[in-house]
Amino acid sequence: MPADFNWAIGGEAGDGIDSTGKIFAQALSRAGRHVFTSKDFASRIRGGYTAYKVRTAVDPVQSVVDRLDVLIALTPRTVEENLEELHEGSVIIYDGERTTMENIEIPDGMIGLDVPLKRLAEEAGGAIMRNVVALGAACEVADFPIENLDSALEKRFGSKGQSLVDNNKEAARNGREYVAEEYDHDFEYDLETTDSDYVLLNGDEAIGMGAIAAGCKFYAGYPITPATNVMEYLIGRIENFGGHVVQAEDELSAINIALGAARAGARSMTATSGPGIDLMTETFGLVATSETPLVIVDVMRSGPSTGMPTKQEQGDLNMMLYGGHGEIPRFVLGPTTISECFWKTVEAFNLAEKYQTPVYVAADLSLAVTEQTFPPEAFDMDAVEIERGKVVDEETIGEWQNEKGQFKPHAITDDGVSPRAFPGTAEGAHMSTGLEHDELGRRTEDTEMRVEQVDKRTRKVETARTEEDWSPREFGDADSENLVISWGSNEGAMVEAIDLLEEEGVDVRFLSVPYLFPRPDLEAEIEPAENVVVVECNATGQFADVVEHDALARVDRVNKYDGVRFKADELAGEIKSTLQEVSQ
Repeated sequence: MPADFNWAIGGEAGDGIDSTGKIFAQALSRAGRHVFTSKDFASRIRGGYTAYKVRTAVDPVQSVVDRLDVLIALTPRTVEENLEELHEGSVIIYDGERTTMENIEIPDGMIGLDVPLKRLAEEAGGAIMRNVVALGAACEVADFPIENLDSALEKRFGSKGQSLVDNNKEAARNGREYVAEEYDHDFEYDLETTDSDYVLLNGDEAIGMGAIAAGCKFYAGYPITPATNVMEYLIGRIENFGGHVVQAEDELSAINIALGAARAGARSMTATSGPGIDLMTETFGLVATSETPLVIVDVMRSGPSTGMPTKQEQGDLNMMLYGGHGEIPRFVLGPTTISECFWKTVEAFNLAEKYQTPVYVAADLSLAVTEQTFPPEAFDMDAVEIERGKVVDEETIGEWQNEKGQFKPHAITDDGVSPRAFPGTAEGAHMSTGLEHDELGRRTEDTEMRVEQVDKRTRKVETARTEEDWSPREFGDADSENLVISWGSNEGAMVEAIDLLEEEGVDVRFLSVPYLFPRPDLEAEIEPAENVVVVECNATGQFADVVEHDALARVDRVNKYDGVRFKADELAGEIKSTLQEVSQ
């Protein structure tokens, strides 16, 4: 039996693929198994191929692989799309009574289970439960206790009444019993369960959870794939912690509303994707010039323009690093795992207030929509520290007033960070403007003050370089002459690729970079390496360009921009091939 089990359901958009996949993922996690999911969905409400894949094992899994053990095929195209991942012994569950599926061809060496999904669902109370019938059939194939599926069904449908829960349980058992009675086959799968307790969540949810843990009190946003789930997670939760969510009419309004909340003293955030960042860019400059702490989440997708809204890409790096007219100090944090989406969001709020500057959290679609299991201690709320920066009160504000008793919110300081007074602070009344200003916040065209203010804002980044830890995460063989560098969601696939490469006699050292600006100085890591490869999901190698600029050294590149995330075995092959080419 393989060390892990790979399951998928595929069909048309609107067929309930996502909810069905999540039910099975929850059932597996509640059974004490690790889970890693992957979604392929079309950019439309109905129609177009969509799929949900679950990889599960007793040990942690951090990537998807090119193998499918059980496939629930709701359309003939589902088999065609996954043919390369199916193998001898793969099980395909389908409903041969449906007109579109009655003549489906099962590839040689694979096992086709013709299960009347719709009919069995109707017997349980309604055809809409046909996917749950398929889940029951999959439980029989995988020798997975259906009681674990019951738990997930209760969570999914419990709020809609016990009758609906019972109907779905019956539908699942109809599927399991049909396979047991009609197919006398010894399937090779046996999904072990454990007593472990895991949290199952995706990157968008982790960002929302991190915002609440960090003390975020205000969120403004506009729905946009794949960032919408951040707002959906916060709604109904942040209110329990004294916070509020506002759905704006567009992204420009969202950042302006969030800016207003931040000026009022609240920890504030907005989240969007590339097209939304385009609209927010002008206000981004105002945030920086007015020295207002604000967290902006960019959940990247395939571009440019509308691009492929439901597909993976890391094409917004240059925009986050350099976007906006003029020279704008900023921080850009790039979570590399779903759990890091939580911790980097917490860190973003602290950096925003400590240095009074906008902070980007650079996530991507693969992080946003992927569900993964974690032990509860991975999100230790007691370990969350909140730093509000150089905030003054009635007792300390006198240190930051001029001879007339006026507060200086943009005072020139050695570290570049000025004092901050919340609204209502006695003798702390002040103004800020997008125009260049003096220490009081009043507009000025004085050349000396202009230079002093620009230099002061720039010093924030230099201060942060020395005061904060910008180290990369390191994996693999520390002594290897082959150095691989990457950022964002590629970490999990690359970590598993290291083991695959080792099996083939290829050793690598891997640096995963979660800080994109300021970022670690990699020159000392690159200089002794014989081969340096930068891995990322874009066409031009945006991070590779940055690495070459910083280290003054050429690097080789592995780029993927077809809208699909890296898989561990695929990435191992790309790395091996690249290393072979450069060594010739």
